[in-house]
Amino acid sequence: MLKRLKIKFFLVIMTIVTALFAAVFGLVMHLTGNYLERESIQTMHSMAFRPPDDAMMHRPDYKPDSKPSDKPDNKQTNKPERMPDETRGGMRLPFFTADIAEDGTVTLSDYEALGLTEEVILTEIVSVAEESTEQIGVIAGYDLRYMKSNNRNENRIVFADISRERTMLRGLMRNCILIGAPAYAFLFIISLLLSWWMTKPVENAWNEQKQFIADASHELKTPLTVIMTNAEMLTDQSYTEQDRSQFTQNILSTSKRMRGLVESLLELARLDNQRTAIQHSAVDLSKLLNNSVLPFEPLFYENDMALITEIAPGITVQGDKDKLRQVITILLDNALKYCDPADPVTVSLKHQSSSANLTIKGRGTPLSKEECQNIFKRFYRVDQARNDRQSYGLGLSIAESIVREHNGKIWAESENGFNIFYISLPV
Repeated sequence: MLKRLKIKFFLVIMTIVTALFAAVFGLVMHLTGNYLERESIQTMHSMAFRPPDDAMMHRPDYKPDSKPSDKPDNKQTNKPERMPDETRGGMRLPFFTADIAEDGTVTLSDYEALGLTEEVILTEIVSVAEESTEQIGVIAGYDLRYMKSNNRNENRIVFADISRERTMLRGLMRNCILIGAPAYAFLFIISLLLSWWMTKPVENAWNEQKQFIADASHELKTPLTVIMTNAEMLTDQSYTEQDRSQFTQNILSTSKRMRGLVESLLELARLDNQRTAIQHSAVDLSKLLNNSVLPFEPLFYENDMALITEIAPGITVQGDKDKLRQVITILLDNALKYCDPADPVTVSLKHQSSSANLTIKGRGTPLSKEECQNIFKRFYRVDQARNDRQSYGLGLSIAESIVREHNGKIWAESENGFNIFYISLPV
């Protein structure tokens, strides 16, 4: 499933990138092509109303009975005296014109600017443009654009060379490819890395969920097995009443432990889904800590353990009083279970800068740096705790979720044989 998710995410990114590249480069080509065409048409429009040039050429096929003396001799004006020099946007546009009189006589001007000297070709070009129903069009075979207009009782056709436009567009396309190909390859690699990076939290959550289900199933399987075994033995009439009473007691105690596990799992589920809204109110953390420590003093005394408190008065935070008491209870319960009775457990609360720092310190089996990080994971228990059937390894995970809901931080450190739990809450 995760592999398919990565592939889908990658395909979505690349589809967006491809569409973006196609839109940008397509728009650049389109706008550039329109600009060049517009500039060419503007030049042709200005030439449509220009007086005829001195250099011109007749097409006798349109007026076979015309007299050569009526017009200047083509042989004497074979080369035009001037070349058109209309410029748009810094680009010189060669062109020539064809004036068609009412009697069908065709006069060509400036045709040599395009390198066109053969009368057959010129005749074909003019014929194609004249027979076309479009006022502006392109003769693709000769890379010419034409415009037809009426001027002084004559039909004038202006021709412009568009080979430079096409050369510029091809050069622009080549540059787009040269620039776009490396950029596309770079984004291809970035998309691969991004798809892996974006799905990494999903992969971690998926793995944690599978591990959570496996651990929860294992933890529930053990008490269920004990209950079923004792229930089967309870139905066996060969056992004495004392044994049967013990079986009943085992079922009851195991059921209570299993209920505690189920309640912890439900509490974690509620915290994960944020279904339990925090009742934000001013909480006297100093007073709350003192009240939470009092019930544990007899328990520490029964286990020959000393409990020392160093609580600064008047420290107030915003949050949920009951949830903060639950966090304190979890940490004190862990200290009662796993701290060495030879040294006292110290509970301190201090105000530093803009935060309230709660510390619970006690000597015990030193925790490694990895264990200090993993101890807040669900069902994680160090070796000493694994033999304690009263612990499921969920308390610290619940405490971390509650502290995180209060925009605080909780972490553990181990130094000089002491294991220290820190909680920092915004004041």
